[in-house]
Amino acid sequence: MYKQILVPVDLNEKGFSDRAVAIAVWHAQHSGAEIHLLNVLPGIHMSMVASYFPKDAAQRMKQDVQTQLDDFAKQHINDAAPYQVHVAEGKAYKTILHYAEKLGSDLIVMPSHKRSKLDKAVLGSVASKVVQGSPVQVLVVKPQN
Repeated sequence: MYKQILVPVDLNEKGFSDRAVAIAVWHAQHSGAEIHLLNVLPGIHMSMVASYFPKDAAQRMKQDVQTQLDDFAKQHINDAAPYQVHVAEGKAYKTILHYAEKLGSDLIVMPSHKRSKLDKAVLGSVASKVVQGSPVQVLVVKPQN
């Protein structure tokens, strides 16, 4: 059974991560697992990017995302299962894999965008890169029609 379930959450797209979290809650309830919600911000601390923002912009952004993620967790998990929220910076798939290892995750429940075949060929997909690079099971949740 699972003990640590990682769920990457995209707060920019309303309703995108809801189904993945609901599935993670079900697994957590049936196995006594803890859920870890993770939101990955682009690397705005990189020197080239950081020069375009005020000094405290990155910290304010991170605090704002933390608040949004806390609200999301209360709305979608609340007391249904134990959980923690994490906000990190970096390349999405690499950060997800790093957190899976760091937290000792034994399952990643990953929402997946609807993408055309051309988009996948040209842009790649965070979900597919996580599946390819993950040493633990990844449950990819497709959006409902």
